[in-house]
Amino acid sequence: MTRLVYVRHGESNSTVARVIGGHRTCSGLSPLGVRQAEALRARWAAAPEFTPDLVVSSQFPRARQTADIVAAAFGSPEIVVEPGFNEHDPGEQCDGMTMADFVDRFGTGAWEEDPFGVTFPGGETLAAFHYRVGATVRRFVEEHAGKVVLVACHGGVIDTVLRQALKTPPTGSFNITTLNTSITELELVRPNHWALRRYGDTAHLVGLPAATEPA
Repeated sequence: MTRLVYVRHGESNSTVARVIGGHRTCSGLSPLGVRQAEALRARWAAAPEFTPDLVVSSQFPRARQTADIVAAAFGSPEIVVEPGFNEHDPGEQCDGMTMADFVDRFGTGAWEEDPFGVTFPGGETLAAFHYRVGATVRRFVEEHAGKVVLVACHGGVIDTVLRQALKTPPTGSFNITTLNTSITELELVRPNHWALRRYGDTAHLVGLPAATEPA
């Protein structure tokens, strides 16, 4: 059976700075984010739970850096960069803006009300984001049937994956908080039928701060 093991990236510099960190402006992990990824690497090096047949990362530096660190637990295999697992694209105009400036200029938008509404001018709609992620998952399932795929990605990607696997609406119904370097695992037990094996596993983060303190 095909297993997809998703790891959200470690805490990012964008989060600490409170800016919109799309793929154009993402500057990677914060010092705490590096420690989080190293903690996960140490966990899997000490007690391997699986052996990935493929390690994949989104193209964002924060995800690629997380994948590089964690993959060392499995002998540092080659990492496949897959933009289909990128976080939502806020578009060129909004990428790099502070959250405060964005809200002042554009408000909170229609993200939760209308999947086809434009919250980020020039960026992806929620519907387009969900389609991209869903199409990428389907392609990987077809190309790597029966394999274990480790994916370093983003909170929005994991939210989308869960909603599609559980066949829930694209917005509403529930809220999830996917913590940095948490593990979410799904297994395809038969065509178009996923089993959620775990969500938000952060046992390796015991003893680490929850977040970087604001400056």
